[in-house]
Amino acid sequence: MISYPAKIGDVTTRIFTAGTEGRPVMFVHGFGAKADRWKLNMDPIAAAGFRAYAFDLPGHGFASKSDNAPSTVPEYSDFLGKVMDHLEVSNAVLVGTSLGGAVVASFAAQHSDRVEALVFVGSMGLVPIGEEIRSRIRAGSANQTLEAMQAKFKNIIADQSKVTVEMVEEEFHTNNSPGAAAALIKVGRYIGEKLDDDVVGQKIASLNKPTLLVWGDEDKVVPLAFGRAAREILPNSRLCILEGTSHTPYYEKFSEFNAAILDFLSGRTDAPKMAGVQFL
Repeated sequence: MISYPAKIGDVTTRIFTAGTEGRPVMFVHGFGAKADRWKLNMDPIAAAGFRAYAFDLPGHGFASKSDNAPSTVPEYSDFLGKVMDHLEVSNAVLVGTSLGGAVVASFAAQHSDRVEALVFVGSMGLVPIGEEIRSRIRAGSANQTLEAMQAKFKNIIADQSKVTVEMVEEEFHTNNSPGAAAALIKVGRYIGEKLDDDVVGQKIASLNKPTLLVWGDEDKVVPLAFGRAAREILPNSRLCILEGTSHTPYYEKFSEFNAAILDFLSGRTDAPKMAGVQFL
């Protein structure tokens, strides 16, 4: 896997790529995160014969940060399309987690011809998550202290043995880099006030694209109940539940996550048997 800076419109971002041949798979991270959250997934996906890509959303990671940065799901969806154009990717499998799932859903609803299949991981944007959760996320957006980062990783990762001091410090420094505070507060305000206005689950259902939903059974940010609700409205979907994980199942149980993704991409209709994994 390699990474490099790229200018996409008015935004400077960072792009990760793995693999040089095969069907493209685009990974989209969540709020307050960055592209390298997918580092345990991209190389295995590429090794299986795919081209894997990830990038920093505006206001996140190493991308441009300011109070003028794009901050809404529709704006991020537009940016995803520009990244795909930059990479000369006409259509792809789209994988999004948390707010990144809402971005993927929004893009698919507008550009179904550019979407081969969809993977949503602890995703927003499919069904309303409600005022309580949105308000909690908004409140957290204004607090990027080291203590807040420690609390964040306790919330998004169930197995605390997988959380390192380096991870927490890196998140702290990234989210306190120039312009980051203003950018994250702006996104938090959008989530608190308008995120549920941009829910597109019913539109995704009408597309009837192959869809995999992946949730941690201990997700504290977007609880499993929302994954089950999404499964009910998406007729061509399967729900994969990774036991003993919270909001980052792609990190906590990356081997099982990668295996589930590859089985999905291979077109298997029978659920693979893996310990600690349920399919509905």
